[in-house]
Amino acid sequence: MKRVAVIGLGNIATRHRRNLKELFPDVLVYAVSSSGRLLDELVSDCDGYLTDIDAVINAKVDLAIVASPATFHLEHSSKLVVSGIPTLIEKPVTASFQDATELQALAAKYATPIAIGYCLRYLPSAKILKKLLDAESIGKIYNVTIDIGQFLPDWRQNKSYKESVSANKELGGGALLELSHEFDYAQWLFGELKLIKSILRTSAELEINVEALADIMAVNADGTIVYLHLDFLQKKPWRQCHIIGSKGRVVWDLIRNEVISYKSKGVEIIYSDPEWDKNKLYLNMLSDFVEKISGRENECVTLESSTKIIGLIDKIKESCQYSGELR
Repeated sequence: MKRVAVIGLGNIATRHRRNLKELFPDVLVYAVSSSGRLLDELVSDCDGYLTDIDAVINAKVDLAIVASPATFHLEHSSKLVVSGIPTLIEKPVTASFQDATELQALAAKYATPIAIGYCLRYLPSAKILKKLLDAESIGKIYNVTIDIGQFLPDWRQNKSYKESVSANKELGGGALLELSHEFDYAQWLFGELKLIKSILRTSAELEINVEALADIMAVNADGTIVYLHLDFLQKKPWRQCHIIGSKGRVVWDLIRNEVISYKSKGVEIIYSDPEWDKNKLYLNMLSDFVEKISGRENECVTLESSTKIIGLIDKIKESCQYSGELR
């Protein structure tokens, strides 16, 4: 890597710039404002600014990372794809299924390497759980409960949550898109999901124009019921997946990076490393994308699988059984 551009100036863009410098100390990292505004001083881990996507293409970068709001992802990614610049797109791939399918058509035409930034697959406990499921150690899977929640005002300390992407519909905010990591790992572990029903609610407590709570019931091809709860309201961060199978129950705690098995013979801690550095998720994802660019074996999240997630989210929004406000 000699030259890399990072589109966007938010927290995740800042992390990517820092990680690029750690992985490739001699790389030139260019920052690009997603809105096209002119900047009068350099941000961290940045060697210069580029004004727009055309400037990125003219700079002949080896890699571009699109970390702008989701509603801009198609606009920012399409020119890069057409120009053959390998592109890592932060999750969600786009804010709508229509945009995602358009991008997928471009990618198929130009064969440009693309990956989507669903980094939870690189969590050590995620890999352990995947092996357990593939080995059928839990037996036939009957039910899965996925639960994530964190109080939105606590997410970012450097700005008001009401001004963040998460809280604004026009930027692709809301629990469904912002917490779509859960849809990605559900699909990765249990296969493609078919929607049964959904309930979306806003919150008088937060006073935002997007869903603050989402409850979804879905089913996979094997008849496993998968229930997902996503919210912006839980005061203590919570992120777990409970799997009930014919041979027992497994609890995956993503915050503690832990997998625990409950069977008739007793309880077993399969894996536990709460102190594992979570930034390695992003470092490993970047390194893996470089492997993909080089044509080597990789585990990158594909554009195709991410497009299915956006298709499911669109269906959830279109066919929710109830949409109201939690007071």
